[in-house]
Amino acid sequence: MSERDYYEVLGVGRDASANDIKKAYRRKAMKFHPDRNPGDAEAGNRFKEINEAYEVLGDAGKRQAYDQFGKAGVQGGAGPGGFGGFGGVDPGDIFGDIFGNIFGGGARRSVRGADLQYTLAVDLEQVATGEEVNIEVPRHATCGHCSGSGAAPGSKPKTCGTCHGQGQVRMQQGFFTLQQPCPDCGGRGEVISEPCPVCRGSGRERRTSKLRVRIPAGVENGNAIRLGGQGEAGPRGAPPGDLYVEIRIRPHAIFHREGANLACEVPVGFATAALGGEVEIPTLDGQGKLKVPVGTQSGRRLRVRGKGLPRPGGGTGDLHCVVRVQTPVNLDDEQKRLIRELDEKLGADGARHEPAAQESWTEKVRNFFEQLAG
Repeated sequence: MSERDYYEVLGVGRDASANDIKKAYRRKAMKFHPDRNPGDAEAGNRFKEINEAYEVLGDAGKRQAYDQFGKAGVQGGAGPGGFGGFGGVDPGDIFGDIFGNIFGGGARRSVRGADLQYTLAVDLEQVATGEEVNIEVPRHATCGHCSGSGAAPGSKPKTCGTCHGQGQVRMQQGFFTLQQPCPDCGGRGEVISEPCPVCRGSGRERRTSKLRVRIPAGVENGNAIRLGGQGEAGPRGAPPGDLYVEIRIRPHAIFHREGANLACEVPVGFATAALGGEVEIPTLDGQGKLKVPVGTQSGRRLRVRGKGLPRPGGGTGDLHCVVRVQTPVNLDDEQKRLIRELDEKLGADGARHEPAAQESWTEKVRNFFEQLAG
């Protein structure tokens, strides 16, 4: 029997919970086990001491006697007997959690159906309003002939004789007790002696399903809409996967998107750009009007509020119109004469008719030639 205090051996306090004691024991048993420390006599002694301490502290009745009377209260109860030196402790209890996580923990496996992805192309007008659309998705659905059981009508799956319905089998390797899926039933716990003639025992059949999808107003390109339970059906009645509908927005003939805003080019006549006025413009909900300020230059952006796309958090974006001033073409002699006359009059009035951009460019050219001359 160890001379040290059992709580000290496991490295826990006297107020430690049963779970804390169990965790401390597993940690130290793994560290000092002889298989991990071959030829190390000290490790072997520590391992026996750890098992001795846990056999007492891991038992509620023995722990109470130990707390009250010390080692005298548990004389003859501790020792290295049973299970090859584990002090009466089942080695599966030590490593069960570790290997249970790896091999499935003894629970019957239920393989969830696969998730599916579907690409849905939509128009910008649909993004602006949001609407429901119908889609057709080819997928594995629950077999209608056997209702997903995989067994032929009139028969039913039988409990697996190898794992007795547990879906897992145990395999002993040294002091390890490992669990793995049953090789006969694949972890399902059942076997089918008379498979369904339609699905051949899988519980699924290939089918094209018609679904209705709601397109959220203002959805972004590449966003995915999740339809829970609309993916592949799981085998033999297992839960289905999900369907993810990825949104792809078709290019628009007039508008391009800038977040919740829209942008487009608007041709404006020379006279309207110079004198100001209004021009008709397209919007996603019909015709609109754009006010053109006096002296508008080509390339200027003019904003029409509230004619963009819905914002996810509320509100609506704007429409940005990029002005493209149209230069007259195919002029007759009289039109040419009038333009020359106008140009002469504008030139006679000086630079006050030139836009700021023109002034900046003229100044740069003047400075360039002055540098060449200097």
